[in-house]
Amino acid sequence: MDGKQDDKDGYRDARPAGARREFLKCMAWAGAGTLWFMQGGVLQARALGDSAQGEAKSAAFSFVQVSDSHIGFNKAPNEDVAGTFKRALDHIDALPVQPDFVMHTGDLTHLSKPDEFDTVTELMRQMRTKQRFFVPGEHDVIGDNGAEFFRRFGSEATKGGWYSFDHRGVHFVALINVLNLKAGGLGSLGTDQLAWLRSDLASRTSETPIVVFAHMPLWSLYPSWGWGTDDAGEALALLRRFGSVTVLNGHIHQIQQKVEGNVTFFTARSTAYPQPAPGVGPGPGPLKEIPAGKLADYIGVRVVRHVETARTLALTEETLS
Repeated sequence: MDGKQDDKDGYRDARPAGARREFLKCMAWAGAGTLWFMQGGVLQARALGDSAQGEAKSAAFSFVQVSDSHIGFNKAPNEDVAGTFKRALDHIDALPVQPDFVMHTGDLTHLSKPDEFDTVTELMRQMRTKQRFFVPGEHDVIGDNGAEFFRRFGSEATKGGWYSFDHRGVHFVALINVLNLKAGGLGSLGTDQLAWLRSDLASRTSETPIVVFAHMPLWSLYPSWGWGTDDAGEALALLRRFGSVTVLNGHIHQIQQKVEGNVTFFTARSTAYPQPAPGVGPGPGPLKEIPAGKLADYIGVRVVRHVETARTLALTEETLS
C-alpha cells in the first residue's frame, strides 16, 4: 500500500526514469500544467495559454479532483500536509470560474484517526465550493473497514459504499476498491459492487458520457506494487459500450495516463507528497529526497471542464508551485 513505507531508509531519486513500459506515459508537468482535450478516446495536449484558456471557458461545467491529502502524515518530504492541502483548496477557491463540485479520490487521512478526519472536514468546510464527493483510500479504512469514513463522508452511498449521480448530462460513478485487498495490495471491487454497476449502467444510453472515480487504478498500471484492481476487467467490460468513458483515480501520487479504446484513464497527483515512477526503486512510498523548495512542483490538483458543444473533457493539471 502506497503510504506504508515512509519509515524506510534510503534515497529515492525524484527525477523521472528514462525507461518505461511502452503502454505507460509518465507526464513531467511544469508550471501551471497542460490542458488535455479528450475526444472519442483520443487525447490532445496543449500548453496552458490564452487560446487554451479561451476554449476552457466554453465549458458547460467544471469540477476539481483532489487526492491523497494524507492528513496525519508528518515525515519527509512534507511535515505539513494540512498546510499543503489548504494551499490546494485555496488554489481551487481562487479559480476565476468556481467548479460545480470537488471530488476527493481517497486517502483523505493517513491513519483513519478521528482527529485526522476532523481536520479534513474543517479545511473543506471553508471552501467556496460546497458540493463535494468522496471515495475512500486504503488509509481511510484502517482498523474499522471504513466505518468512520462512511459515517462522515458516505451520505451519497449505497449500503456497500459505492454510488452514482448525474450532472448536466454526464453520469458519474463512484467505485470502492480498497476493501478486501488482494495479494500484493491489489484493489478489488467484488461481486456485489459489479452487480450494482451492471444495474446502474443498464438504463444509460451508449451516448451518455461516463466518468468513473475510484482510489486505486482500474488498469494494471504496476501490479507488483499493488497499483491496479484485480477484477477491474469485469467493470471495464460493462463500460465498453459507451462512447466516452473517463476514469479518474489517485493512490500513486503522480500523473499517468492510458487510452484503451473508448476508455481514458488518468491518475492524479497527491496534495501531500509524490511517489516514485512505476518500477523505479525498491517500491512505493514517499519520495524523501526532493530538491529544496521544489515540493510544490510535485503536488497539486486537477481541474476538469466539460465542453458540451464539442463533447469533450478538458483536463488541466495545476501544481502548487
